Amino acid sequence: MVKNQRLDSFLKRKLAQQDDENIDSTSEPEKPQIEENEKQLSKVRRVACDEFEKENQDGHNDNAIDVPNLDQIMKNQDCILQTSIGIVLYLTFQDHAICGGDGETTEERYEDVFSSMAILNASFNDEFSQAMLKNGQYLDKCASLQFRKEILRVVSSQVKNHIREEIGDSKFCIVVDGALDKSGKEQMALVLRFVDKKGFIQERLFDIVHVKDINFEVSALKEQVCAILSQHNLDVSNIRGQGYDGTCEMREQWNGLHALFLNECPSAYHIHCFAHKLQSALVCASSEVTPIYLFFSELNSIVDFFSCCSKPHDELLAAKLDEIAHLLKINELETSEGENFTWQTRSRSHFPSICTLINMYGETCSLLEKLTNVGSTYCQSGDASIAFDNLTTFEFVLILHLMRNIMGITDILCQALQQQNPNVVNVKHIVRSTKVLLQNTRQNGWSKLLKSVICFCDKNGIEVPQLKAPYVARPAWRSNHQKDDITIEHYYREEVFSIAIDKQLQELNSRFSDQAMELLTLSCALVPKDTYKTFNIDDICTLVEKYYPMDFNEQEKLNLRCQLQHFIIDARQDSKLKNLSTIQELCTCLAATKKSEVYCLIDKLLRLIMTLPVSTATTERSFAGMEIFKTMLRNMSEDAFLADGVIIYIEKEIAKGFTFNSIIDDLESHSKSTMTHNRVAL
Repeated sequence: MVKNQRLDSFLKRKLAQQDDENIDSTSEPEKPQIEENEKQLSKVRRVACDEFEKENQDGHNDNAIDVPNLDQIMKNQDCILQTSIGIVLYLTFQDHAICGGDGETTEERYEDVFSSMAILNASFNDEFSQAMLKNGQYLDKCASLQFRKEILRVVSSQVKNHIREEIGDSKFCIVVDGALDKSGKEQMALVLRFVDKKGFIQERLFDIVHVKDINFEVSALKEQVCAILSQHNLDVSNIRGQGYDGTCEMREQWNGLHALFLNECPSAYHIHCFAHKLQSALVCASSEVTPIYLFFSELNSIVDFFSCCSKPHDELLAAKLDEIAHLLKINELETSEGENFTWQTRSRSHFPSICTLINMYGETCSLLEKLTNVGSTYCQSGDASIAFDNLTTFEFVLILHLMRNIMGITDILCQALQQQNPNVVNVKHIVRSTKVLLQNTRQNGWSKLLKSVICFCDKNGIEVPQLKAPYVARPAWRSNHQKDDITIEHYYREEVFSIAIDKQLQELNSRFSDQAMELLTLSCALVPKDTYKTFNIDDICTLVEKYYPMDFNEQEKLNLRCQLQHFIIDARQDSKLKNLSTIQELCTCLAATKKSEVYCLIDKLLRLIMTLPVSTATTERSFAGMEIFKTMLRNMSEDAFLADGVIIYIEKEIAKGFTFNSIIDDLESHSKSTMTHNRVAL
C-alpha cells in the first residue's frame, strides 16, 4: 500500500473513475465494489515489483517479464522520477521549511506536502497519473525524505561544479559569514566573489559547514576553508580579497582567519567588506563594554514590549501605545523574535531609533507607568514595570545619550558607504574626520555629556547618584570590576565613556587601514566617470607595483604603461568607452567589444580590482543571500538538509538550468543511490 493516505485515496478515486468509464462502455453496467478496487490497486502495484524482485533474488529469472512490459515499467518509473525531481526542486526553490508541527514528524510533514504536489501534477498530466497507478511502490520511494536528500545532494554538487566552471582560472575573493542554526550550532557560509568572462561581478554561495567549536584554533577554521577550495581545485594562491562579518560571535576568529590568509597570500586584501553593517559592527564593538551590552539588551526588550503587547481597554492609552510602537518601528530598530541583540540587523541604522526614544522619553515613561497599573493582563503590567525600571535608571539614560553622540558622528560615514557608487576619495576624507571627531569627543566631550544627562534626568524626575561617592560594583561583577578608591563619575568616564569610544576607533582603524585606503585611492585612477577625469597612468602603475607585484612580471609592468597610453586616447574618442561611469562598466565594455584582447593587461588589472568587496552596492547579492541563509538556519532541524538545500535555494537561477536527465544521470552514477539503481526492482 502507498504509505501516504492522501495518495492512497487519490489512487482509489482514479481506479474508481476508470471502472466508471469501463461500465459506461458496456451494455450491462455494474456498480464497482470497494473490495474489488482494493484488490486491483494492490495488483497493479505488484505488477513489476514483488514478483520481479522475488524471482531475481537468486540472480536469475526463469520467467522474466517480457520486453514490452519491462519497457513500459521503465517508462512509468522515469515519468515518476522526473516529476518527483521537479516537485523536490520546486519546494526547495520556494524555501519550503520542512518543520514538523502539531504532532507531525518531519517526515510526515514532508510526505504530506509532496503528496499534494503529486496529486496536483496527476490532475493535469495523464501520463503521470497512469504511472502513479501502476508504480505505487516506486512513488513511495520518491516521496521519502531519503529521496529528497539524494536529489538535493546531486543538484547542489552540480551547482558547485557550475560555479567552478564560471571561475575558471580567474582570481577570486572569499566572503565568510556565520550564524546559529535552529539547534544552536554555529554554521559558516562561504561566498566566492569573482569576475566572469563577460566582465560581470558574480557572488556565489559555495558551501556551508558546521563550526564544531567557535573557540577552537583559527588554523582549524582556515583548514576547513582550504579543504572546501581544494575539493574543487581552487588554489588558495588565487585569493585576491577577503570579507568577514564583524557583528557575529566569531568576529575574533574572522580577524585571525584574515591574518592567516594574508600571510599565505599577501594580495588577499581585506577592504571594508560588509560596509552596510558598519554601524552594526561599531555598535557591536562598543557592546564589549558590559554596561553597553546590557543597555542594548534592555533597549531591545523595551521595543519588543511596545511592538507585541496587547492593547489596553483605554482608547487614548491604546492610541499612544500604537504611536510609540510605530515610531520605533519605522526607525527600523530590530524587534524580530529570536534575535538576542538589537545590533544584529542588516542595512539598518540605530541612530534614528535612539533619537526617537530620547525625543519621546517622557511620553514613553508615562505610558509604561500607566500600563503598570492598568495593564490588560498581569503579564503586561509586570513587563511594563520591568521596562519602566530599566528605562528610568541613570546608567540607561547616560548610555542612551552617549550612543546618540557616537552614532551621530559615525552615521555620516555609514550613509556615505550606502551610496550606489561611493566616491572613494570622499570616503577617505570622511573616515579621517570621523576618527578626529571621536578622538576630540574622548578628550573633551565628557563634561558636556554629563551636564546634558544631569539636565535630562532633572527634567524627567530621574535620580542622579552622588557622582563623587565611591563606586560599588554590582555583586556579580565585584571580583573583576571593583577597583579601590574610584568614584562613580570616574567609573562612567573611564570604564564606559572612554572605552566605548576606544572600541569605535579600533574598529575603524581595522576596517579602514592606511593600506586599504591607499589601495582604494589608487584604484580610482581607473574610474571612467566624466570621460576618465581621474585617469592617472602613474597612479595605476604604482597600484600594480605596490599591491599586485606577483600578478605582473617585469615585462608586463612595462607593457602596461604602453597600453595605458594607447587606451586613454582610444577611450576618450570611442563612443562606447567614453560615456562609462564605473570600473565594472568599463570591464564589461572591453569584453563585449573584444578590446580586452588588445588591452589585456588593463583588463587583468580591472578584474583584480573588481574582485575586492569594496561597497554595499557591489556586494549586495551575497549579503542578501547571507540573511536568507540565517533565516533558513533558524528553521532547519537537520544538518543533512542544510548545506544542499540553502545552496540550491540561493543559487536557484543556476539550478533551474539543469535538465532532469542530467540530474538522473548523476544520480545513477552515485553508487549509494537507491532510486535509480535497478529501478524496476523497486
